[in-house]
Amino acid sequence: MRPTPVGSDVMAKRIELKKLSIFYGDFKAVEDVDMMIEPRSVTAFIGPSGCGKSTVLRSLDRMLDVTPGAKVEGEVLLDGVDLYGKHIDPVRVRHQVGMVFQQPNPFPTMTIRGNVLAGLALNKRRLSKSEADEVVETSLRGSNLWEEVKDRLDRPGSSLSGGQQQRLCIARAIAVKPEVLLMDEPCSALDPISTLAIEDLIQQLKEDYTVVIVTHNMQQAARVSERTGFFNIAGTGKPGHLIEYNDTETIFSNPDEAQTEDYITGRFG
Repeated sequence: MRPTPVGSDVMAKRIELKKLSIFYGDFKAVEDVDMMIEPRSVTAFIGPSGCGKSTVLRSLDRMLDVTPGAKVEGEVLLDGVDLYGKHIDPVRVRHQVGMVFQQPNPFPTMTIRGNVLAGLALNKRRLSKSEADEVVETSLRGSNLWEEVKDRLDRPGSSLSGGQQQRLCIARAIAVKPEVLLMDEPCSALDPISTLAIEDLIQQLKEDYTVVIVTHNMQQAARVSERTGFFNIAGTGKPGHLIEYNDTETIFSNPDEAQTEDYITGRFG
């Protein structure tokens, strides 16, 4: 699996989970998740804390590989290719599947420009100055940050506001031209205005990427996603399950499962 070259068109990918179970040592955190995520769409994962939604998200770019004792069973297919196949390089998986975390995490010693190019530098991609300039501008435009920072690219990324830092992290993620973009509660640390800016950006990003977002904000899930998966847990020490996966409008207006209705109406969680 090779990363998409800089400058080429992004080709969003379809994701399919088949009987996905995830373990931390002997503890089964998630059990038997089946799901199809369509390309160029936004899919939201919702559910109470500890139900496994972030764990499933992190399985999609093999982030669990760096967690001691974590083990994945079943299949995670990207356009039919099992990301946990025998000969798959996890580093290349992360070229194709980008991640944006809950807390904005620009590299504090790097400039705004350096942050955008960090992923390419880590992967030893050598660019001419003109190529690097193009990547920086294209990525910052893609994250709706260019006009705000174009005159101060040499200032530290940490000098930006929280919302700007999160958009810088999105620019850093899309600079390597992934095909899937994962977001783990990307607005939980942001103020309402910055949150709306990120939500507007997500709507634009789905034109080029397959976007999967974990959120505790059900109104946000309803606003930004086409499909929603509701995860739940039967009790302490039990594995999380995907209870219902459907069009977002159906999940929030006429869910099939009583558990789903109880959660979205605030009866628990």
